[in-house]
Amino acid sequence: MLLQERLNAFVQLGNYLRAFTAGGKRDGDDTDTLLSQAIQEAGMVNPWFTEKNVMMALSAIGRQLEEQNLRQWIGMYPLPDHTEHKNATVGVVTAGNIPLVGFHDFLCVLISGHKFLGKLSSRDDKLLRTIAQILLTIEPRFAERIEFTDEFLRGYRGVIATGNNNSARYFDYYFRNVPHIIRKNRNGIAILNGNENKEALERLAGDVFSYFGLGCRSVSKLYVPEGYDFSAFFEASQGWSEVIYHHHYANNYEYNKTIFLVNKVPHIDNGFLLVKEDTSLASPVAVLYYEYYRDPALLNKKLQEMEEQIQCIVSDTWDKLPSVPFGKAQDPELWDYADGIDTLQFLLQLKGV
Repeated sequence: MLLQERLNAFVQLGNYLRAFTAGGKRDGDDTDTLLSQAIQEAGMVNPWFTEKNVMMALSAIGRQLEEQNLRQWIGMYPLPDHTEHKNATVGVVTAGNIPLVGFHDFLCVLISGHKFLGKLSSRDDKLLRTIAQILLTIEPRFAERIEFTDEFLRGYRGVIATGNNNSARYFDYYFRNVPHIIRKNRNGIAILNGNENKEALERLAGDVFSYFGLGCRSVSKLYVPEGYDFSAFFEASQGWSEVIYHHHYANNYEYNKTIFLVNKVPHIDNGFLLVKEDTSLASPVAVLYYEYYRDPALLNKKLQEMEEQIQCIVSDTWDKLPSVPFGKAQDPELWDYADGIDTLQFLLQLKGV
């Protein structure tokens, strides 16, 4: 398959996903039925995968796969035109924290001409298989380039593995003899200057609450000026109050609230989110940490020292380190690579490019 043919297939996949998320299931359409079934099954296996959250993930992927975005992305690299140019089997171990979190690796492997060998998380083993099936209806020649396995990965020349800090140690050892990308726990943080308007804070609330805060790009901590008043943020967050009606989220909220009250831990409670001052980055579900800052230069130095713990910085005004605007944490561009490691460049190096 030529690069243009691979590109066209993903453009068509993007067209389909945008139509599906805009209009939902169309009666009598086999592909729509297949995807709708997968969404239902995914939610049964993983209760965090509500239909709303899966549709959010599909919508973000659909936007990424717009032809202009794909061309801008691949235009940054000397991609060989033909798949037979020193292609390899690349093992991909996916996480299961948010729906379709492994799609970007799937895309990178296939667009580069390699073969995708996927071992999916048991918490998300339906959706990517279904997306692959839909891709095969668009371009059947991908069939020899896509394989899923429930066994240990074998026969790979390179590996991309995503997990937590504990599993990363295992991955580092197990895959030590092949080129690899190993991803660990990271979190999103947001920096406020205290002058944000309601619209900006509403966008920030989306970064906090999307996917129940389970994504590695989810904002788990705010850095705010000394004396910051959270009332405006709470007001802007009201559109997400429905999260408290999700059984698992509510359990986490009640559990953490009880712990705080029993231990007399100072916190702010708006009825569906607990906000607590803390120096840590990773907050539990239903909890948002914050920390005051006075000197932006000192904050910048602190963030640089924690670089390997931070997935993204979210801010409309912070220009001292790379950041994304409020509302974009869970809607990254194709070139916004996890952990700052260029996946496509890694795959090209496997080809000797």
